[in-house]
Amino acid sequence: MKRSLIAVLAMSAAIVSAPAIAADTLNGAGGTAIYPVLQVWAQDYKAKTGAAVNYQAIGSGGGIAQIKAKTVDFANSDKPLKPDELDKDGLVQFPQVIISIVPVVNIPGIKSGELVIDGKTLADIYLGNIKKWNDPALVKLNPKAKLPDMAITVVHRSDGSGTTFNFTNYLGKADPYWQSQVGSDTSVQWPVGLGGKGNAGVAAYVEQTQGSIGYVEFAYAIQNHMTHMDMINAAGKRVMPTMDAFQAAAGNADFSKVKDFYLILTDQPGAKSWPITAATYMLMRKDYDAGKNGDVLKFLDYALHDGQAASRKLDYVPFPQSVVKQIEASWTTELGAAWPAKSASAH
Repeated sequence: MKRSLIAVLAMSAAIVSAPAIAADTLNGAGGTAIYPVLQVWAQDYKAKTGAAVNYQAIGSGGGIAQIKAKTVDFANSDKPLKPDELDKDGLVQFPQVIISIVPVVNIPGIKSGELVIDGKTLADIYLGNIKKWNDPALVKLNPKAKLPDMAITVVHRSDGSGTTFNFTNYLGKADPYWQSQVGSDTSVQWPVGLGGKGNAGVAAYVEQTQGSIGYVEFAYAIQNHMTHMDMINAAGKRVMPTMDAFQAAAGNADFSKVKDFYLILTDQPGAKSWPITAATYMLMRKDYDAGKNGDVLKFLDYALHDGQAASRKLDYVPFPQSVVKQIEASWTTELGAAWPAKSASAH
């Protein structure tokens, strides 16, 4: 019997940071949103090259802290760092793949796609203003659904999370009150709710609690057979969480006009765009040994090229070659790594 993604991730998150156990082992830490696909990349890369990748899925905040403390070879964050923070800490960042965040619920009798929600209503739930599933605002959005007279249990992240950053960034765009009173960051002062560690922790709480609502990266919703909601996007259109909707939002990602790839992709325009998408970023140190950084880049380059099939299979959106070339050019500029270099990737 296959272990659930939640169980696998819980085991991964328990790994303690340690020096590389072998010369060809890479150590990374950070966001949980990328973990499902990064796990596949690492397994495939080891099979092809023999090089192991140790990754601790501890949340974006933890990954940022560890790369700043020089305890890992690379880190991952769903929240991009601003250029001044990168300069201050001697870091470089670049996007690796596009993730998508979906609201998930546990309501008796309700299946995926039967409910729709908009940003303002979602913010009101997380503010504690909407307390029951048969609230008039939800009934208005879902006139044909059998919404129960049941209390809503709000579930959010308890750890420093890039998923939270993008989720709260979206809520702030949908509701000015949220922006002024709660704001957006990897950790916020939640008005109500229970906290779960990592995407896996939120998923576990929602699965176990009737009447609950949470937010997770889409791969967690699919692999754990969770009930997810449709959403009303910036164009006022109802959209389902599908690869087409994720790609429509990702199509607005123009990194050529920003410094250090700093770009927020929530609430993108377009009739087909999913409202809560984000680039997830890799962080590396400029002052690390060139050989070790080169080994990390070989793995990440492999993921950017050969890993695209795995990304699509798990409903992540890989970047087009134009963006991949920008990323590889930044490696030469920021890390002094001549690229493309000979690697496991068959470009």
